[in-house]
Amino acid sequence: MIQYLGEFLGTFILVLLGDGVVAGNVLSKTKEEGTGWVAIVLGWGIACTVAVYVSGFFSPAHLNPAVTFAMASIGAISWGQVFPFILAQMLGAMAAAFVLWLHYYPHWAETKDSGLILASFSTGPAIRHTASNFLGEALGTAILVITIMAIGPNKVAAGLGPIIVGTVIFAVGFSLGPTTGYAINPARDLGPRIMHALLPIANKGDSDWSYAWIPVLGPIVGGVVGALLYNIILGIV
Repeated sequence: MIQYLGEFLGTFILVLLGDGVVAGNVLSKTKEEGTGWVAIVLGWGIACTVAVYVSGFFSPAHLNPAVTFAMASIGAISWGQVFPFILAQMLGAMAAAFVLWLHYYPHWAETKDSGLILASFSTGPAIRHTASNFLGEALGTAILVITIMAIGPNKVAAGLGPIIVGTVIFAVGFSLGPTTGYAINPARDLGPRIMHALLPIANKGDSDWSYAWIPVLGPIVGGVVGALLYNIILGIV
């Protein structure tokens, strides 16, 4: 149970700080409004680093169903752990979205653009193109998983792993993220999207369910493919 608590707490912090920086950027009349993509990417990278540090003592700190599926695909965890881990991650992401709704409460009414309100919860494409959007999410997640797997063979000093994971979030965000907003994490996108649909948020529109499968399935496919390919490479060398 302590591992599931770690996944819940870590994902909660990840989404709270990550979606928090998005909300601060796009919602009206915040002190951060309009600071842009650089601030968002830096915020998500730092959020990931902090979340992994906090949860690493409790759990493997996947904080991401795509990572959980990837680790199960190479036998790093049992398949019996997959559903409980993902449930904990989803609940953590949903709880974070609820807290952010409360935190930014007066700013929803001040924000007239429903698309920006949804962006405070979940991702969306810059240009809606199914194949390209799916590839972007899969590719970014594959790079994330490969980096996580590379930490062990590189014998990184204890305590530096979360910083490396945060750094790859920066890299993916700046290079691959601008096309889709780079969810690269089904819980990070789906959990808050569900809360967007459920909560009585001022000025919200629809939750864009026609797109929602891409930031869920794309990362899972990319994570598993990345893990399997890197595992084959490690076996060769």
